[in-house]
Amino acid sequence: MNIQQLEDSRVKLTLLDLSNYKSLIPIAKQEDLVKYSPTDIATEETLKNYVQTALDGYYHNTCIPFLVFDKSKNAYAGCTRFMNINAKQKVLDIGSTWIGYEFHGTGLNAHMKFLMLQYAFERLEYERVEFKVDERNIRSRKAIEGIGGTLEGILRQNLYLLDGYKRNTCIYGILKAEWDVLKTTVFKDFKNSY
Repeated sequence: MNIQQLEDSRVKLTLLDLSNYKSLIPIAKQEDLVKYSPTDIATEETLKNYVQTALDGYYHNTCIPFLVFDKSKNAYAGCTRFMNINAKQKVLDIGSTWIGYEFHGTGLNAHMKFLMLQYAFERLEYERVEFKVDERNIRSRKAIEGIGGTLEGILRQNLYLLDGYKRNTCIYGILKAEWDVLKTTVFKDFKNSY
């Protein structure tokens, strides 16, 4: 996948790399921002390691990490990525998404998801997009359900978090066959990215 950027009137997603990740340092330091994640981003060193891991995945064609820029606030907001990319099966995840608290509830996340879903289904012609989220993360679960994600099951105690807690992971999915309806209902006011 050769993709450099996704953009609409509200948000710009550009490739995250070691030349631009420092824009995320103030956001990554926000307390409990990724408390439901197995990833540590709280220091500059752990954030750099996080970005390097994402880049390793990018070079192996298993993920595409994005830096999120909120155009309405003229500020970097966080990051997200396509991950667990499986070209043969035409399936990928949208995940590792975190944005600063000041961007929560502003509609930014919906714009990000629209651009990513549109790219996955219309450009890549993938057949399925998955989301995986901690069962306790009600805010994220509602956001995924709000854009049309269907809860397909819960993996019990499948992932250790940094504090040693072994979480249950909810698996949500959106199928290509569902995209046309979602695009004209949930995302009816959103503009095409291309």
